[in-house]
Amino acid sequence: MSAPSGAPEDLLRTLAPRVLGALVRRHGQFDACEDAVQEALLAAALQWPDDGVPDDPYAWLLTVASRRLVDAFRAESARRVREDAVFVEGERLDAAAPDEDDSLLVLLLCCDPALSAPSQLALTLRAVGGLTTAQVAAAFLVPEATMAQRISRAKATLRRAGGRFALERDDDQDERMRVVLHVLYLMFNEGYMASSGDALARAELTTEAIRLTRMVHARLPGDGEVTGLLSLMLLTDARRAARATSGGDLIPLAEQDRAAWDRAEIAEGLALIEDALQAAPLGPYQVQAAIAALHAEAATPEATDWPQILALYGLLERLLPGNPIVSLNHAVAVAEVDGPRAALAFLDERDLGSRLGEATHRADAVRAHLLERAG
Repeated sequence: MSAPSGAPEDLLRTLAPRVLGALVRRHGQFDACEDAVQEALLAAALQWPDDGVPDDPYAWLLTVASRRLVDAFRAESARRVREDAVFVEGERLDAAAPDEDDSLLVLLLCCDPALSAPSQLALTLRAVGGLTTAQVAAAFLVPEATMAQRISRAKATLRRAGGRFALERDDDQDERMRVVLHVLYLMFNEGYMASSGDALARAELTTEAIRLTRMVHARLPGDGEVTGLLSLMLLTDARRAARATSGGDLIPLAEQDRAAWDRAEIAEGLALIEDALQAAPLGPYQVQAAIAALHAEAATPEATDWPQILALYGLLERLLPGNPIVSLNHAVAVAEVDGPRAALAFLDERDLGSRLGEATHRADAVRAHLLERAG
């Protein structure tokens, strides 16, 4: 497998999980290997701009990371030093990229169900996304020391849980994949609608979520939910340039300049959801992508196929029972098809205001909008 081409930063992000996978497969000890890879990435970021990208950047990173790992083992055990010194001196010159890319397994490991969702996100961005702790901290607007502690605790949790690099049971891998897709979905959503800070969106997070989802899709092209999630991200991201004013205020979907939507992303997303809907069983990411596709295909707000969207939200509620955000979006579709009073009754029937609580303004905003429309 040849190393990918591209700018140094793109190379580092692409190669980081492959180097980490090779080290973990050979040595175990995810936490020590991840630290070593981070040091290798830092060395590359400092040296490559001046010295140029090596002919074999994968081998360069693997060699440097292996040396860092040996240094760490030397402080811990003389026996491990002797074993790993043999590896570095005897094998580093033949450190060709393996035939099998372990990036997906590294992603699965970072999304171990034993970790909290914030820890899964942070560890995924650092170990698979190739971001430094400082970059991850900046993405979530927390101090670097806070993020370093979170990542350290996550790696300690993995160590205590005995996280396995090789997944042997299909049910285990299915559960891990469910968590992986959820983590990538959360990463994209946090980038698309930032939960904190002054900016409406954080493009670096949406871009990274799409990149990692592409990586998973490349490994699992026949998985309908993976394909559906990638389609959903692309169709949603396609509206990025049109969703805010120059002052950063949100522009509702119906008022956006559709000429500013990214037609290349829309075309790719539409092709993906068409493929995804051929897969079985049907999952929530496929349904959400199908809804996004109907919005993307409408040349004007009036041309939107709201009856079909309403039917899809009914299906989505059955797939995700009890999800108040899905129900809230369902209410908006009810208003478009059956009118605002029917949507207000829908909200009351599902008691969405109390279910969502005071943590979000969404239920109040939707109710206010419907009351305004109802006069």
